[in-house]
Amino acid sequence: MHSTEAQIPELAAAGRHLIVDLEGGTGLDDPDRIEAALRAAVRATGARLLHLHLHRFSPQGVTGVALLAESHITVHTWPEIGYAAFDIFMCGDTDPEAAIPVLARAFETDQLSVRTLHRGATG
Repeated sequence: MHSTEAQIPELAAAGRHLIVDLEGGTGLDDPDRIEAALRAAVRATGARLLHLHLHRFSPQGVTGVALLAESHITVHTWPEIGYAAFDIFMCGDTDPEAAIPVLARAFETDQLSVRTLHRGATG
């Protein structure tokens, strides 16, 4: 009898989960701009986009999700205060941190705070 344990490489974590607060942003009520930013962010990370869906609220604000083969990027905006909350969770051979400068450029701000969680840590 052999053990399959030796055949499975130990992972540091199942994935990285970035909680991003963007402040002082512009264009946060424009679904086309937000879609373009999410698509560019996905490309920068090396992830594979499966589906992208946005919803614009009345009188303002947008919520959306980019569903990825490697997990997701979500957004919810408060354009009246220049704020957007992004949730970036990815596994596999991706670079979720590469989305940060893309989002900063897309919404014309350098006011971002990022918290990183290592999900599914095995060690």
